[in-house]
Amino acid sequence: MGATPSGPAPHFHRSISESFFVLSGVIRIYDGRRWIDTGPEDFVHVPEGGVHAFRNESGRPASMLLHFAPGAPREGYFEGIRELAELSEEERTEFFLRHDTYRV
Repeated sequence: MGATPSGPAPHFHRSISESFFVLSGVIRIYDGRRWIDTGPEDFVHVPEGGVHAFRNESGRPASMLLHFAPGAPREGYFEGIRELAELSEEERTEFFLRHDTYRV
């Protein structure tokens, strides 16, 4: 993640769990109740249906590994997310539903 604040809004997945392992920097992770600052070697697991979000608000680059279980094909999501601003609200909703991402 670059130094510019970025990251998805709170959301959940119905068919996959998601885990985060921070490699460098500070990443804020929302666990459905509160935002927590995580750093190198911190691990956060979100079960299926768990509301979560993550952001880099530190002003410095940060990196983390994402793990989805069961292994879900997420390439289309991460490749398509860059064009969301160009889509209509209906197209954005369809994009998120296609990728098992339900915004809160």
